[in-house]
Amino acid sequence: MHLERAAVAAGTRASLPVLLGIAPFGMICGVAMVAGGIPPLSAVLMSVLVFAGASMLAATQLLAAGAPVALVVLTAFFVNLRFMMYSASMRLHLGAVPVGWRLLAACMLADNPYALSLARFADHPADRDKLAFFLGAAAPVWLCWQLAVILGVLVGARLPVTWQLEFAAPLAFIAISVPLLRDRAMIAAAAAAGVTVVLAHGLPLRLGLMLAALAGIAAGLLMERKAP
Repeated sequence: MHLERAAVAAGTRASLPVLLGIAPFGMICGVAMVAGGIPPLSAVLMSVLVFAGASMLAATQLLAAGAPVALVVLTAFFVNLRFMMYSASMRLHLGAVPVGWRLLAACMLADNPYALSLARFADHPADRDKLAFFLGAAAPVWLCWQLAVILGVLVGARLPVTWQLEFAAPLAFIAISVPLLRDRAMIAAAAAAGVTVVLAHGLPLRLGLMLAALAGIAAGLLMERKAP
């Protein structure tokens, strides 16, 4: 399958501004993983294989707390549920693409390339080079993220343990969550999750995080149904 260079270049240009936010988040994620006790090589492999910052930070916190592997996997599943919705949405535009290219697109799917691509597709619904644009936007994001995580891992591995940098994980969560609070459903979800995680803080195995995720999803869905 031929990828139109102009469409790839357009996607790359569209992604460049968001790299300014991705780079520091990736570095924080790398530092947080190492500070949470994950070996540097494992942290880098997690970044390459998972490629989902929020779930990586959640898994880091749970692993640092000694939570069972099943709980870590289940938490990451809930945090990454949005990618199922992303994939279903992208299928409307890339459903006719050969399966190999769709698998590549799935591996590189992330919040920013998804948003950039949907905006492009809305403005150019008849565009035949949608895959080229998406990959052009996704590739710089993927590369920037991986390099930033590697840099964060290298920095984190050299910082004294006494600095106790575990706080980097919750700070990163706050940084990526606040910009998403754009409507009543998102605000309700954040409020419900925040209240739940505080009230359930004393539960073992960090179960409060799971309950907070469920409460946030329920509150967001309820608010969306009430919206006119």
